Amino acid sequence: MHSSLLHQTRRHFFRDCGVGLGSIALGSLLARDAVAAPSVVHRPHFAAKAKSVIFLFMAGGPSQFELFERKPELQRLNGQPIPDSFLEGKRFAFMNTFTKEKPKLLGTSRKFAQHGQSGAWMSECLPHLGKVADELAIVRSMATNVFNHAPAKIFMNTGSPQFGRPSMGSWVTYGIGSESQNLPGFVVLQSGPRGPRGGVHNWGSGFLPTSYQGVPFRSGGDPIVNLSSPTGISATRQRDVLDAVRDLNGERLDATGDPEIATRIASYEMAYRMQSSAPELIDLTKETKQTLNMYGAEPGKATFANNCLLARRLVERGTRFVQLYHTEWDHHGDSVNNLTNGLDKVCKDIDQPAAALIADLKNRGLLDSTLVIWGGEFGRTPMGEARTSVGRNHHIDSYTMWMAGGGIKPGITIGETDEFGGEPSGVSRRVTHQNLKLHPAAYAARLVS
Repeated sequence: MHSSLLHQTRRHFFRDCGVGLGSIALGSLLARDAVAAPSVVHRPHFAAKAKSVIFLFMAGGPSQFELFERKPELQRLNGQPIPDSFLEGKRFAFMNTFTKEKPKLLGTSRKFAQHGQSGAWMSECLPHLGKVADELAIVRSMATNVFNHAPAKIFMNTGSPQFGRPSMGSWVTYGIGSESQNLPGFVVLQSGPRGPRGGVHNWGSGFLPTSYQGVPFRSGGDPIVNLSSPTGISATRQRDVLDAVRDLNGERLDATGDPEIATRIASYEMAYRMQSSAPELIDLTKETKQTLNMYGAEPGKATFANNCLLARRLVERGTRFVQLYHTEWDHHGDSVNNLTNGLDKVCKDIDQPAAALIADLKNRGLLDSTLVIWGGEFGRTPMGEARTSVGRNHHIDSYTMWMAGGGIKPGITIGETDEFGGEPSGVSRRVTHQNLKLHPAAYAARLVS
């Protein structure tokens, strides 16, 4: 990559990308090209390791208190009104639920235990992830600025609660390209009963060329809708049509210089190549029975397990950025979305596949070069909500995410929160995209081996 383009890409990314973890990912990925650039680009403090990113996005806001945050004081004061000082100046979604009665602290019914040599605390909801705890870097002091789902997801992915900015996957593929010639550099996989709020804006390319936006794949049938040729159209005839369209678009490109025309030409050619590569990609029957059982994958189904296995197959084939969305983490406490049956179901969906992905990448020698990120758009409050079941409200001041692979130092827990888990405490600082974009190298140095 030319040095001026490299500097320009970095500058725009750290200004516009919404999540500090994305900054870490791109910083590590760009460093590879920085070494080969002219001498005006300085060698990074740490040798780059990450070649690809897999972001496991838990849409809805997982409750840190039921998964990663063991809070004895919160347990002891369960059911008591929260101190007024905690609510001063705070913003919450669905404030009307707090006006029914003063919000009360909510302990958890989940049992916690320490796992691995690192002694990481996790709840009984995540038994499989507990087995790979020594591969994880757990960050407990995450924070964000937006407390409603769609804008918070867009903010997490792009750095702005309003659509129009490039997503981090788009920035990565724009900055360093993709090693795959037959598959997109940025692929989106979805599971759960519905798509994430905010939809395509979460993986859009914003003001970058549309060739860098995420491409949604399906795990069964045609990987991409309308990818297959119509019945009765031979490969030769299709190739003739594409050649003619390419020539016409080429003439228009020469006349106008419009980069979107170049994007259109590239998209047609990529679609043509994917007609053979994409079906082979999603054919999980080629995997061993042992691998399928490890993930809990069932070929042909649109499950998180299948998508985790597809993510591994994608990075094997050179795809740069894979983002998996799994919904139903919005546990306010109604009859379905609650911290009892609802949480049990969604944890069962993701626990085994996520742990299997880490173990599988490591066994294949891919974990060191693949950065895996897990988390949602925000966390949950230490107070319960006055609803029909057990639940918590949205909380932006502290929540938990974890990372693995890609040069991240394994087996560590970063950040602490106060006795109620309301906000970072002591020397811990809020980990946001703001402080990370200003000092990405300093924070990355704490994580990279």
